[in-house]
Amino acid sequence: MFLDSIALTRTLPCLAEPGKIIVIGKPNRSLADVLPYLATLPGIIAYNPEAHTLTFRRPAGFMTLYVDRVYITQLTNADEGLTLLAALKDAINATWDYREQLTAVTQARHAPHPLDVWTLLPQTNCKQCGEATCMAFAVGLLQHKRSVIECPPLHADEALTDRRATLEAMF
Repeated sequence: MFLDSIALTRTLPCLAEPGKIIVIGKPNRSLADVLPYLATLPGIIAYNPEAHTLTFRRPAGFMTLYVDRVYITQLTNADEGLTLLAALKDAINATWDYREQLTAVTQARHAPHPLDVWTLLPQTNCKQCGEATCMAFAVGLLQHKRSVIECPPLHADEALTDRRATLEAMF
């Protein structure tokens, strides 16, 4: 077992979502050794091995891990934070237990930018997805407000199969 606990140390108002809170937790030991293995998991949007920071996207908000603390945004209350901190502890321990089967990430990983996503879209601005432009749709994908399946031209054109597969793997 890598971690015994992550203690809730503080809550703050969430500026991104009024009425929600940010929970700050403190692991009982440094996360430095496990962060490169956690960076192999899906849902990682940024990893900086030099600064020892790792950010996951959650259905609502983010979870950022530092060597000595954890931030979880857009929570309803402290009880939800405690539940997520316990689940995070379990995920960290499971990742550590299986680390020999993983390849530690040693390079920085960054979330894709809207232009990265836009280049994979048909770029027709057809509005069939409900957005005014393909760039607006790309932003919606990055914000997890839209789904790749909502782009009809991407699914209708066989020549775009590789692009669609890449986008589906991203999201």
